[in-house]
Amino acid sequence: MHRKLILVLQMILLHKLCFCWGFYAHKEINYHAVFSLPPAMLVLYKPNIDFLKEHAVDPDKRRYAVAEEGCRHYIDLNRYGNYPFETLPRKWEDAVEKFGEEAVTAHGIVPWWVQVMHRRLTSAFRERNFSAILKLSAEIGHYISDAHVPLHAHSNYNGQLTNQHGIHGLWESRIPELLAAKQFNYFVGKASYISSPDTFIWKVVLESAAAADTVLREEKKLTEDISPDRKYAFESRNGIILRQYSSYFTEAYNDVLGNMVERRMRQSIAAVASFWYTAWVDAGQPDLLNIEPHFTAEDISDFNYIDRLWRQTGNLPDSSRLRIRCGE
Repeated sequence: MHRKLILVLQMILLHKLCFCWGFYAHKEINYHAVFSLPPAMLVLYKPNIDFLKEHAVDPDKRRYAVAEEGCRHYIDLNRYGNYPFETLPRKWEDAVEKFGEEAVTAHGIVPWWVQVMHRRLTSAFRERNFSAILKLSAEIGHYISDAHVPLHAHSNYNGQLTNQHGIHGLWESRIPELLAAKQFNYFVGKASYISSPDTFIWKVVLESAAAADTVLREEKKLTEDISPDRKYAFESRNGIILRQYSSYFTEAYNDVLGNMVERRMRQSIAAVASFWYTAWVDAGQPDLLNIEPHFTAEDISDFNYIDRLWRQTGNLPDSSRLRIRCGE
């Protein structure tokens, strides 16, 4: 009896831990974005594609050590009234003047942070700084991808307000991990120049916000139609039994959403590649072929530090992992 109780408790705990951020999706988005770049950029990006893929998740790892990191991944647009949220100024300075920096930051800053990262990447290209180009490319890919997730644009980010706990992981992790390899199409064509990056990223988050209600509503309707024993299943992963959304429920949810996750992943891939390309063009299209491929000792130390922090804190409960706010 004692051993059975321990097993049950382990399953409950593992259920909380398995709905983590979409590391798989972030890595796939950065990886496939490389193939949309022109030859003049591929000479740098293709040989370093594994770096861009693996370091796509560095911003998530860093949230546990850097207080101001959390708010860079989301924006609770529904806090600003109704769509299209015209009470919220699109320029950072105007938003801060109207609502105060503390309030704006608390509700998330992802569209403004993407603009900051874009300017930094453009500067890195001008300086032909190998390590800065790769690090900033990997990380801006993460923030752009986050902006494409509907629940990153809504305060009910994990269904915690509507008894839909775990929906964030279902949409962002479970669907791509289960379905992407066998049915998602990642070919998005060539990167395009973005004439107004700030307008572009605001369009992205507004699209995400508009889809958030559908994400929540369709999961609730499906849950009402499917018995609990068909919604969840116990699956083995790396020799450990996990309580997970069942394949049946996951596929049914993907169907009622009309393959929304695939569409947003494809749009993320195209957007990431286009932001990389735009930064390079704005920097004057510098020659990337003869840049010395060099990471400093400080770079290596930073990478190791982020990984060490993740190993120490990566087992936080899912609710903490999903939303760590700035200053908390």
